[in-house]
Amino acid sequence: MDEKVVIEVRAPTVEEAIECGLEELDADRDEVEVEVLQEGSRGVLGLGAKEACVRLTLVTEVSEENEAGEDEYSQERLERVAKATLEELLERMRVKAQVVVRSDVEMETSSEEDTPPVVLDVLGDDLGVLIGRRGETLAALQYITRLIVSREMQRWVNLVVDVERYKVRRERILRQLAERMAEQVALTHQPMALEPMPPHERRIVHIALRDHPIVTTQSVGRGDSRKVTIIPRR
Repeated sequence: MDEKVVIEVRAPTVEEAIECGLEELDADRDEVEVEVLQEGSRGVLGLGAKEACVRLTLVTEVSEENEAGEDEYSQERLERVAKATLEELLERMRVKAQVVVRSDVEMETSSEEDTPPVVLDVLGDDLGVLIGRRGETLAALQYITRLIVSREMQRWVNLVVDVERYKVRRERILRQLAERMAEQVALTHQPMALEPMPPHERRIVHIALRDHPIVTTQSVGRGDSRKVTIIPRR
């Protein structure tokens, strides 16, 4: 939170009170927020006169530095909580592995999110059990981790759980596949359907081809059979 310097000043008029407050704070008019608590009143023949009262709030440069420090602390705490949460889940699953926090620069679709995700990568031997068929186990592990961490942080968190960069490799493969299939559709003018995929993988294909000048994409089917079809633009 910002650390703010706040003072209340009284004077015969609002403007005089503001001027006195600026002198006391050694600040310019555009460096303060002014709240008029009471308008001044001269009364009748000097009787019933009331002084004006204003509240001046100064946000200092130190406050901006503190705000940056607060953001940095919040991010560090999020990473600590996320890492500890996933480590505990893996321990309860009797999976021996190491959890590291890494950047998301390798995941091209990460830029679609409003905020960069915290990426937790699980490293170890024989971790295929954490991925599961079509990445379903990994998706469930990510969902549970994100739910627990969000509750601990008391806000929704953008969190990605990966296993030895499986998602990075899978995303690269899907983008390459989408581009190859798009070339064939552009040549033959015939729609082509890809294999059934979970929602996050279909999204990768949609994003990869959304700006393609000749083809477009649509999802068809239901449930586990839902797949992306690449079709010529009309």
